[in-house]
Amino acid sequence: MGESVGAGAGRPLKFAVFGAGFWSWYQVKAWQEFEGVEPVALYNRTRSKGEKVAASLGIPRVYDDARALFDKEQLDFVDIITAVETHAPLVRLAAERRVPVICQKPMAPTLAEAQGMVDACREAGVPLFIHENWRWQAPIRRLKAELDRKTAGAPFRARIHYCSSFPVFDNQPFLKEIEQFILMDMGSHIFDVARFLFGEARSVYCLTKRIHKDIKGEDVATVMLEMERADVVLEISYASRTERERFPETFIFVECDAGSVELAPDYWLRVTTADGTHARRVPPPRYAWADPAYDTVHASIVAANESFLRYFREGKPPETTGEDNLETMKLVFAAYESAASGKAIRFQ
Repeated sequence: MGESVGAGAGRPLKFAVFGAGFWSWYQVKAWQEFEGVEPVALYNRTRSKGEKVAASLGIPRVYDDARALFDKEQLDFVDIITAVETHAPLVRLAAERRVPVICQKPMAPTLAEAQGMVDACREAGVPLFIHENWRWQAPIRRLKAELDRKTAGAPFRARIHYCSSFPVFDNQPFLKEIEQFILMDMGSHIFDVARFLFGEARSVYCLTKRIHKDIKGEDVATVMLEMERADVVLEISYASRTERERFPETFIFVECDAGSVELAPDYWLRVTTADGTHARRVPPPRYAWADPAYDTVHASIVAANESFLRYFREGKPPETTGEDNLETMKLVFAAYESAASGKAIRFQ
C-alpha cells in the first residue's frame, strides 16, 4: 500500500521499477543520485532480463508477476518504464493498491486510455505523474528563464527543431515496429516543450513522412501550432543529416517584439536586441553513469525525478502530472488526425 505525502521524510522512500528496457537502467541511476530513495523491487515480464538489470543496479528482488510484486512489497511509489501499451493496465493496478504512480511517456496508445489512467488514479485518490523529462533539460530551462525575463520582449513566433540521423533503432529496435512512431515517441516530448514555453494550443496542422523504408511508422513530422503566446513550428525527424546535427540537442529560435532568443548547437544561448547579441553556453550537468551520446537527456532525468521527490517529501505537485500531460497527448493525437485528413485541427 502507498503511504501519505511526506512519509519518506524520516526513512528511505521505497519504490519498484517496472520494466528492464533501455531506459530503465538510466532511470534508476538517476534516482540513485538522491539520498533516501531506495529501489526495492523490479518487475519485468522476462525474468532473466529483469534479473540482469536488477543485479547491475543493486535491486534486491525481481518479479515476473506484477500482482505478486504489489502483494509482497510495501511501496511509496512505482516507476513504470515499460512499453506504452502496458502503461494503462499497470497504472490501474497501482491505483487499485493505492500506490502513487510515475509513468513514462507517451502515456498511452490512445487518448481514451490516457484519460482512463487519469480517471482511475483520481477516483482512487492516487497521484499520477508522467516522466516528461524533456522540459527539464538544463538548456531549455535556461531559455525559458530568459523568455520570462523579457529581455527581448514578448514572443510572437518560434521554431523548435529536433532533427538528426542518429541511429535510434540500433538500441531501441522495437521502434521500427511502431505504426505511430515519431509523433508519439519524440512528438510527445517536443509538444510538451512547446506548451512549457508558449502555453496551450488553439490549433494544430501536421504533415508526416516515412523516409526509412524498413520501419512501419512516420519518421518525419512538420507541425504548425497556433499557441497562446506565439505561432510555433515544430521540425521533428530521425531522417535528417545536417551540418548542425547535435543529437540529442533541441534547437529553439524565438522571435520577440524587441529581439530574439535562440538555443543553438553546443548549448549556446543567444539573446539579440537593438544593443547587439549576448551569447553564453548553458551546458547540462554531467553524470558519470550517463551515456555521452545522451548526455543532456540523461541529466534531465535527474531533474525530473527531483521534481517528483519534492512532492513525496514536501507535498509540492510536480509540473508533469497526468492531468497536465493529457494536454500534450491531445496535441499528439490531433497531429495524427491532421496528417490523415490534411486539415488543421482547432481546439475549442
